[in-house]
Amino acid sequence: MLLYLHIPFCHRICPYCSFYKHTPGDTSLGAFVVALASEARRRVAQSTTAPRTLYLGGGTPSMLSPRHLRSLFEALHAVVDFGALEEVTLEANPATFDVRKARLFRELGVTRVSLGIQSFDAQTLATLGREHTAAQAVRAVNILRQADMPAVNIDLMFSIPGQSKASWQATLEQALALHPEHISAYNLSYEEDTAFFDALRRGEMHDDEDHNAEFFHLADAILSTGGFDHYETSNFARPGHHSLHNGGYWRGEDYLGLGPSAVSTIDNVRSKNVADTARYITQIHALGHAMVEAEILDPEARRLEHIALGLRTSEGIALDLLSAEALDRAGHLATAGLLRMTGERLVLIHHGRALVDPIAAELV
Repeated sequence: MLLYLHIPFCHRICPYCSFYKHTPGDTSLGAFVVALASEARRRVAQSTTAPRTLYLGGGTPSMLSPRHLRSLFEALHAVVDFGALEEVTLEANPATFDVRKARLFRELGVTRVSLGIQSFDAQTLATLGREHTAAQAVRAVNILRQADMPAVNIDLMFSIPGQSKASWQATLEQALALHPEHISAYNLSYEEDTAFFDALRRGEMHDDEDHNAEFFHLADAILSTGGFDHYETSNFARPGHHSLHNGGYWRGEDYLGLGPSAVSTIDNVRSKNVADTARYITQIHALGHAMVEAEILDPEARRLEHIALGLRTSEGIALDLLSAEALDRAGHLATAGLLRMTGERLVLIHHGRALVDPIAAELV
């Protein structure tokens, strides 16, 4: 089982992000940590399977104070055997920690920090509404090295309005120069309830598939040449540093999500917590849980998810997930050089890797 904790707080709201998040405002961070710790104690204890990975995402988990981080991890250590965890990831904003705090991350059991850098170009960072500078991003990686963090991931984004090919190449080369164990390179997507989506709808921004593919293949070429394995559509890793937590999602493993808006899938039941931090705190104290909806996933729903997620990975999918009609369509795609079928598996190749969503639609 995978264990995920959602920390929804951010110093500022980025115009492209659709995850549940907000500035702290009047929210008591102490009360939130108490509620999250309470949910962890109850839900993890009720689980019949021990977590094998732990991931703290957001939002910005690294903006929690040392006191609040200690309180939260004390509660987690009480119910989770950290010695049995294969990976403990914490998402961080480069502007939210110094070397003392980074050493605290390590002391608490964090083995991997995922840095939301996005770009090393000042104008691109301004477009994205990021609060850190390129210099702070470089310094953050160096700080994590000083703190002996075993693994560092750098999150990057491409096809950002105004971002040139030269700028994207320079960002990729700067990321390589910092020698991280892992790099994520995400194509900007325009999600509802974001400022970027509203701008797209007004015609102020544009989404061009050919442009996206060009930037995608540039990242593949540069990072692969730099010694990284392109093991998932948006993810590249040095040998031995694939994201174990995210890999579990892509393989369809059960996961337990804690915190406001968090989603869980356990034994084919998918549930979701309330996406409101104040209500989350109140409901945890009143009811002992924060669930507001749940559904049973039938075999067909799970099959479709296995196809959509598995196609994103270099492992691909089992051919027995496909109908006879889908296998016939897959044969045409293989002839076009977009995928390869060997043995009992199907894997996207070459330009097919940039077309994962439309190909998935063809095969379901």
